[in-house]
Amino acid sequence: MDSVPEEAHRPIDTAEARELAPEVTASGKPKKRFVGKARRQQQQAEGSVDPTIEDSAVAIRDGSKDSKGPSRPRIANQVPDDILNDAKLNLAIEQLPSNYSFEIHKTVWSVRKADAKKVALQFPEGLLIFACTISDILEKFCGVETLVMGDVTYGACCIDDFTAVALGCDFMVHYGHSCLVPVDITTIKTLYVFVDIGIDVQHFIATVRKNFEKGSKLVLVGVIQFVQAIQSARKELEIDYILNVPQAKPLSPAEILGCTSPQLPKDEDALIFVGDGRFHLESIMIHNPDLAAFRYDPYDKKFTRERYDHADMHSLRKHAIETAKKAKRFGLILGTLGRQGSTSILEHMELKLKERGCDYTIILLSEIFPGKLAMFEDMDAFIQIACPRLSIDWGYAFSKPLLTPYEASVVFESVAWQDVYPMDFYSNDSLGPWTVNHGRNIRKKATGAGGAGKSLLKSKDKAEGTKSPPGTTPPEIAQPATTTS
Repeated sequence: MDSVPEEAHRPIDTAEARELAPEVTASGKPKKRFVGKARRQQQQAEGSVDPTIEDSAVAIRDGSKDSKGPSRPRIANQVPDDILNDAKLNLAIEQLPSNYSFEIHKTVWSVRKADAKKVALQFPEGLLIFACTISDILEKFCGVETLVMGDVTYGACCIDDFTAVALGCDFMVHYGHSCLVPVDITTIKTLYVFVDIGIDVQHFIATVRKNFEKGSKLVLVGVIQFVQAIQSARKELEIDYILNVPQAKPLSPAEILGCTSPQLPKDEDALIFVGDGRFHLESIMIHNPDLAAFRYDPYDKKFTRERYDHADMHSLRKHAIETAKKAKRFGLILGTLGRQGSTSILEHMELKLKERGCDYTIILLSEIFPGKLAMFEDMDAFIQIACPRLSIDWGYAFSKPLLTPYEASVVFESVAWQDVYPMDFYSNDSLGPWTVNHGRNIRKKATGAGGAGKSLLKSKDKAEGTKSPPGTTPPEIAQPATTTS
């Protein structure tokens, strides 16, 4: 393996790394979050912007159903200088981490343009610590009332525009996820802020070079916060490696979700995931069981070999399916956490249950727990239209089979059991109509139609003392670049 020059990458401990990380992308001047069309075209021509990367700058539309004519994007070309150069606003922004892009200038501009009066702010739990600061900034510089939505938010599927409208809000900002629920579908004016996180890209590049020989065929993926960092690293790494930055549309290139990831060519040498947890990584590991997987944690700068017990997971899910084949009465669960549930999948499942002659009851649940389902004693099995990973990761904890729509389709003999478990719940190119966006690629080619979608529910952290989820094994530490002396 290639070594890392000492002067470039001396050993750094975790505490020091956390202190240094914000300086990677810190800038003395506020960044312009909107660029003009001509400038963007110039950047694309120069190769400084990947035109296929989803840009949160375009993730706002008028979600009002009272608007006349077809919905059109409301896109600003550039944040006005009086906002970008507002000394008091910039001083307030300094209270937020400099390497977290909360896009405050763009948000202030968007809220002002919308003439909003009451703004709902929705954060994943990991970003809630910044909610009060952002709320104060918007109230002071936009003259609006803000409302922080405290219900759990696992992913973009949990965007809760319905509740925001019910609470009298006229604008919503959703942080930390890509816009799988398109803004022309939401019932309120909506802005997605991906919260791009700046990391030490050079350290990541050095780590890859230290651990893989030149000419290796590598796959680079991550969560939406690190997609820009992956694209930056790609420009240098593709000099020495054959890189694949895959895309499972409607996701951005390199982006994966816990329920949606691409199926990769068999000849890849390794998969490298950029992120601080395994949930999303496990999705692409499940979908590509023979590919060696590694994880680079951008916070502690550790590089680990990750493994998954596919045989254990397949065995548990097959047992649930075989048990459900004997069921006479099903509980059909529609997730109501934000926009998690899909009524089209619900209707498809209803049709199949009727064809099979099974009795069923529709159950609406915001979260699915073993104790809650145990109360439905007359049900023989459940089909949950919420998050596939609930069944995959935690199905063993339920007293009766808890099936995904795909697994239910195996029970109904609509599809055969797949040797490679499909992770295509939001993919435009999915296996069957038991997924959210099935056939969207075909419809796009035929009619040019756009697409809607949702996201995932991240499974709850296991309670202390409970069994670990099936398929998980402790990571094997691979030599990180920071160990070079």
